[in-house]
Order: sequence, then structure tokens, then C-alpha cells
Amino acid sequence: MRRRILTPNVSETKLATRGFHVKSPEAREMLETVGEMFLTGYAYAAEARSPAEAEERLEELPERFRGFAYEGAGMAFTILDAMPVGGGGGGKLAEFLAGRGNDHIYMIYVGVGWAMARLPRFLWPKSDTLDPLLLWLAHDGYGFHQAYFHTEKYVNGQHQDTDFPWPAAGRAYAGRAIDQGIGRALWFVGGTDGDLVTSMIEKFPESRRPDLYGGAGLAATYAGGAHEGELQRFWQQAGEYRPLLAQGSAFAAEARCRAGLLVPHNHVATQVFCGTTPEQAAQICHETRPHGAVPGELPAYEVWRQRIAGEFVSLGGVSP
Repeated sequence: MRRRILTPNVSETKLATRGFHVKSPEAREMLETVGEMFLTGYAYAAEARSPAEAEERLEELPERFRGFAYEGAGMAFTILDAMPVGGGGGGKLAEFLAGRGNDHIYMIYVGVGWAMARLPRFLWPKSDTLDPLLLWLAHDGYGFHQAYFHTEKYVNGQHQDTDFPWPAAGRAYAGRAIDQGIGRALWFVGGTDGDLVTSMIEKFPESRRPDLYGGAGLAATYAGGAHEGELQRFWQQAGEYRPLLAQGSAFAAEARCRAGLLVPHNHVATQVFCGTTPEQAAQICHETRPHGAVPGELPAYEVWRQRIAGEFVSLGGVSP
């Protein structure tokens, strides 16, 4: 019963069900496998007696898709912590992150956002219990969920959450972090077809495109689904937003490297978008990461993104 609570049926991850573009049988299989692995991770967490038990099963999944399973587990543990009855007393997410989940912290925080999209607001996690730098990844997860399951509204209608209530002090930036998740979802909605993803992004207001391209670059690198020539064309079409593609790609490389899940398509994507290896792109993320508070109104997370994009300005020849 617990594995069915507030999570979609596996049929909801099929491209035909969602009405997403099918570029090729191979791309469809990859994207649908991502959805299946996400739900597998959710199920492992929901059924486990402890996060450690879930980790043992998660570690047996294929490297290419294991991170998505950890994302699903992050969603499940967030929901279990929020349940007044049957959740096991809370603290499961924190325990998960204190174990092997720490290597997958980026994906797990995205999973937190999935849970928020399915939970009533009064059950959302307290923002002060999360890493203040990374909590914006929950917004990314929320945005991905909304674009994935409410495509007509968030993609075709370009709806924007302009007054997101969490965290209370972050309303000015929350919409931008959500847009990064929407951009990541566009890679799925567009079936990994860079031409189609570009055309969808160009229908959004210009002010939203940098965050959308950042999210798309992350998905193209982390999930894959496009060969080198397609990625090069996507990069060319991005024009002035190429540094944001590189920033998203570098984030994906950091997530993959930290978890020890590098696979061949990660190398291809970072070479195209960043002009370097995944390891070197991840190192740039380490070197530019803020430590503590930063001056100004922007959260440290956005300062971090801008610093990373700045490292790749020469690829696009323009300022990010």
C-alpha cells in the first residue's frame, strides 16, 4: 500500500501516455527506463524497513539509471517523513542523506521537490532542515514534475509560478529555480530531440530562457539520449545561451562524478557543451562553489550557477 501512495503508475511514464515526442525507438526506451527506475527507487524506499535497507537494493541497479532511482527514493522518504501515520516517526530523509545517499544528494533533493508537488503545503519539509545552498534543487524537482505531468499548462501554456511560498524568504528566486526544472523536463517532453527542445524554449519569454537552457543542458548530459552530432546542433542553436547549457552540463557531471556513475554519454555531452571532460567540469563546480553567505540579493545557489557559466563564456563568446 505504501508504495502506491502519491506516486504515479508506471504507465504514466510511457511517452505515449504523456503525449511526448518520440524521436526514435532507442530514445523512447531510454526515457521510459528513466521513469521506471525512478519508480523502482520510490518502491525500494517505501517498502524498506530503513534507508540502509533501501540503499542495498538501490546499489544493485545499473549505473546509467541508478541516480534516477535515488531521486525516486528521495521522494518516497520525504513523503514518509510527512505522513502522520505509518511514516515511521520521520527522519528518514536525513538518515538517507547521512548514508550512501550523500553521494546522490543532488538527485535526492530533486526528489524532495517531486514529493512537494504531491503533498499538501502544510506537509512540505521545513526549509531550515535542508542544505541552504542546495535546497533550490527541490524547486527544480517541483518544476520538472509540473512540466512532466501538467505539460499543457507549464510547457504549452508557459505557466510560471511567480509567488512560490517556500522558502518564505526566497520567493524572488523560486520561480527561476522552478524554470530550471521545467527546462530539464523539456528534454523529456521533446524526446531528446534538440531541435524540438530549442523550438519549445524559444516560445517562452526571453527572460526565462537562460534557466530553461540550463535545465535542458543538465538533462541532455545526465540522462543522455542524443548522439554527438545532435548535441552539437543543440549547442549551436542555443546561441547566446551556450554558457548556460555548459553550466547545466557541468552540474550533471558533478552529480555523476560524486556518485561514481559516469557513463559514456556523459563524456560526449560535456565535451560538446563544456569543451572538457566530466571530471574537469565537475572540478569547476568544486572550485566555484560558494562557502557560506554571499553578498547581494541572489541566493548562493544562483551565484554558484553564474560562476560556473562564467567559466564557459568563451565557448559562446557572450556574457551569461
